[in-house]
Amino acid sequence: MFVSGFTFIRNGIRYDYPFLESIRSALDLCDEYIIMAGRSDDGTREALESLDSGKIRVIDSDWDDTLREGGRVLAAETNKALDRVNPRADWALYLQGDEVIHEKDHPAIRQAMQKHKENPAVEGLLFSYIHFYASYKYVGDSRRWYRREIRVVRNDPSVRSWKDAQGFRKDGRKLRVKPVHAGIYHYGWVKSPATQQLKQKYFNRYWHNDAWLKKHVGEGLDYDYTSIDSLVPFSGSHPGVMAERVAMDPGMHFNPGVRNFSLKDRFLYAMEKKTGWRPGEYRNYVVI
Repeated sequence: MFVSGFTFIRNGIRYDYPFLESIRSALDLCDEYIIMAGRSDDGTREALESLDSGKIRVIDSDWDDTLREGGRVLAAETNKALDRVNPRADWALYLQGDEVIHEKDHPAIRQAMQKHKENPAVEGLLFSYIHFYASYKYVGDSRRWYRREIRVVRNDPSVRSWKDAQGFRKDGRKLRVKPVHAGIYHYGWVKSPATQQLKQKYFNRYWHNDAWLKKHVGEGLDYDYTSIDSLVPFSGSHPGVMAERVAMDPGMHFNPGVRNFSLKDRFLYAMEKKTGWRPGEYRNYVVI
């Protein structure tokens, strides 16, 4: 079985992405790792060169900043990387720069890829998500956070990154997938308030116009983490590659008992916790 990893990154140091940890977390699962490196001016390219692995191939890329709608440039960069995976690959494993795999999940991921390798009906593998917020001690547990997404796809030229690169489709239709008992640790919301605000001002340009940015992001220097609706304490362990970052936790504290919900959202939250059902949940995949 041949597995290609692939990702993209641009100015990952400036926006405090754990992109090096992300890559390292998947290397043992992959026979190669393709990194589409957007033109950066913060040392990101040099940091990628410091990764000591013969599996890694870094390819320079110019982002099309005119794709300022729906995050399309992110899908474009994802597809550039996907198009460069080895033709021998059976599977392609995708991580974004703020996503990390726990080493305890490697056996389950390998097993799932091997199990479904010869079954073309399985076009991808579906992972559960753990979304950290403001601190490595808290995770979001409300409807604002997506619960699952595809992070392994079959090596097929008709499989494309979809919209803002959150998921994939094949010839425009949803992929048929099997769940894998493994998680994606998402750290994109763990940054200092100043860095988070800087990221919001920059990346929201790929979804929204200037008027939206002015109204919803504003001109403040620090992001207001207190606007979150619901958090719960994280009781598990972090991936080993994250140890240094976790040791420097931002130290923000929240009262997990406080729920900032509307009456409707409070009802839906209670229903989900009781039944596991999330009415109206967006699913860009078909579980088979």
